[in-house]
Amino acid sequence: MSSKIRIFSYLPNPRVWKSLITAKFANVDVEVIGDKPKNLANWLWDYDAKALSDDEKSVSPHARKGKRGFSGDLYKTDEFLEAHPFGTVPAAFVGDDKVGVFESNSIMRSVARLGNSDSLYGKKDPSLSSRIDSFLDANLVFSREHQVYILSIESLSEYTYDRMKLAYEFYLDGIESALSKSEYISGDCLTLADISYVCDFSQFLREGKYQEILKKQGFNIISQDIKDTHPKSINHLLNLSEQEEFSSVMGSYLDWYK
Repeated sequence: MSSKIRIFSYLPNPRVWKSLITAKFANVDVEVIGDKPKNLANWLWDYDAKALSDDEKSVSPHARKGKRGFSGDLYKTDEFLEAHPFGTVPAAFVGDDKVGVFESNSIMRSVARLGNSDSLYGKKDPSLSSRIDSFLDANLVFSREHQVYILSIESLSEYTYDRMKLAYEFYLDGIESALSKSEYISGDCLTLADISYVCDFSQFLREGKYQEILKKQGFNIISQDIKDTHPKSINHLLNLSEQEEFSSVMGSYLDWYK
């Protein structure tokens, strides 16, 4: 296999799955280190990330105030923050120089660039690479909206719900249109656009787990009619999720939906 990428993250994390699935297609060695979200406050965030004991935390010089989804102290080395200025996870270290790469789509692209597949990221066609990037950017915007939606779902405002619904319809309309012209999202073969879509949209579909919570607030599951409104999009996701490269990473994540 080619050069290693080490990723530190909370686990399980569908955003990390993008890199792991890409690695299977591209023959790249990717190592993932991490723990459940609530346990990351007990870890040293570093290339050599490790769980800390209470005694180690009490004398650690690396305590930082947690932000963006974390409260209390987090333990991040100066080297970690130099490599990852925003201090977030997933956090990747690429190659022998341990170059910091952040944001899940960028980490996935790093895997593809190191790999031996020309088609995943259009290595021989800059125009195709740019088209793939366009879908990845649209996917990122959708994922940001999804994150706000899920984090506030216990006390959801009508504004946040309507905004998520509009983002959902806009994004799925684009995916459906792309798939009406081709078997895959960005052309005639599987690319990072397909991989990213499967992982991130599978995560969105888990809004179905909150059906009762939404119902009590007067809302419906946004994706409840997807098989009628966007059949190509959902069939593409389900078909790819059953391929070994996907299923070996995603496990039983979608079993509840199927």
